[in-house]
Amino acid sequence: MNEKITKALNEQINKEMESAYLYLGMAVHFETEALTGFAHWMQEQAKEEMEHALKIYRYLFEIGAKPVLGAIGAQSTEYGKPIDVIKKVLEHEKLVTASITSLYELALTEKDYKTQSFLTWFINEQVEEEANVTAILDKFKYIDNNTGLMILDKELGKRA
Repeated sequence: MNEKITKALNEQINKEMESAYLYLGMAVHFETEALTGFAHWMQEQAKEEMEHALKIYRYLFEIGAKPVLGAIGAQSTEYGKPIDVIKKVLEHEKLVTASITSLYELALTEKDYKTQSFLTWFINEQVEEEANVTAILDKFKYIDNNTGLMILDKELGKRA
C-alpha cells in the first residue's frame, strides 16, 4: 500500500472525527439555548461525520493498511446567533470538501485508482452537505422574528 495515501487517509479519519466533535459542540450550544431542533440537526451531522470516519477506517483494512487514530482537540460549546453557527458549518464543510479533493488528487497522482474510486463517494457526499447547509442559510433570509426561528428549529428537528 502506498504510504502517502495511507497517511492521507488516516489524516482524513482524524478530520472527520474532529468534524463530528465540532458539530457535537454546536449541539451543546443549541441545547443550552433551547433550540432543540438545531441541536438535533447538529447531532445527526456529528453521527454522519463519524460514519464517514468509519467508512475510511474500514477501507484501510480492506486494502491491507492499518488505521492510525490521531488526537482530537477540544471544541467550543459557546457560539453566537444561529445564523452565525450555520455560516460556520458551511465554512467548515468547504474545508472538508477541499481536504477530500486534495486526497482525490493525491490518489490520481499516485495512480491509486482504487482509492480514487472510493473517494468519489465522498466528493458526491460533500456536494450534498454543502447544498443542505446552503439551503438552511437561505431560509434565514425569510426569518425576521423569533417565530420564524422557532419554525426553522422545528423543521431541523425532523432530520432523520
